[in-house]
Amino acid sequence: MNPRSLLAVVFALAVAGCGREQSESASAPAAQAPAAAPARTAAETSMPAATSPGQMDQSALERVIAGDWREPANVARDVWRHPGPTLAFFGVTPDQNVLEIYPGNGWYTEILAPLLRERGSYAGAIVDPQTVSDERIRTHLAQQNADLRAKLAARPEAYDKADIRQIDPAAPVLGEAGSIDTVLTFRNVHNWMMGGYAEAMFKSFYDVLKPGGVLGVVEHRAAVDVPPGDTSGYVGQDQVIAMARAAGFAFEASSEINANPADTKDHEAGVWSLPPTLRLGDKDRDKYLAIGESDRMTLRFRKPQAGSASP
Repeated sequence: MNPRSLLAVVFALAVAGCGREQSESASAPAAQAPAAAPARTAAETSMPAATSPGQMDQSALERVIAGDWREPANVARDVWRHPGPTLAFFGVTPDQNVLEIYPGNGWYTEILAPLLRERGSYAGAIVDPQTVSDERIRTHLAQQNADLRAKLAARPEAYDKADIRQIDPAAPVLGEAGSIDTVLTFRNVHNWMMGGYAEAMFKSFYDVLKPGGVLGVVEHRAAVDVPPGDTSGYVGQDQVIAMARAAGFAFEASSEINANPADTKDHEAGVWSLPPTLRLGDKDRDKYLAIGESDRMTLRFRKPQAGSASP
């Protein structure tokens, strides 16, 4: 097997594991589980109203988060993922062109596609299975992609304008250069590091963004930088900042929105020991449920305007 094919297998295995993380669900600890939502009226689940350019209508975001098109298992994870504050931190507004990298089973698609449907646009970049040499992983990715497309087709009133783009992670082309306002990626950097694609991916983000555009990153946070070949699923925050800066981005701000101090980051099966994956099964299950989902960095970067230098 040539080096590129070997890297493709390693990367695809990581993607397959992350796909399971996104699609499997587990109950949050009872003390931290969100309260049951009251029945929603038609008005409360309708598409967001138009807003002025560059402004986030908080009520529109809240309506989308409460939309009845969202899967209940995904809604239950809001307590760990904090979608409203996270998207506000990244500066997402309904009139933007937003590209999400690896939407998985569409957790954030359920929020972003309806939010951007009227005034902006939503695109999701998924792995083209034909770029993966391992037949088993190729089959898994093809099924994952088909499931996402079926999900979008089932609720056209929310998802009919979503654009799904297949990419080769070893040579990613995400769209027309300078065409996107905001690129978002949630818990994927470890995959690219394991697959050897991190540099190419960050460069592709820079290329597709408009000058002044934002890159928003959420990632499982290691206590320190991780060595080459690490398979824990965690990444050092300084490592991610260094990768983005190497691609040309300016580091703008960090947030503790998605922090979890209870995560000790020393688990037998890495981050996948924790919910929602619970890879160890019944072993220490109560302990991992009590910890909850991983400690996560939330970082905002910006592509410099022409003539300005990135710090």
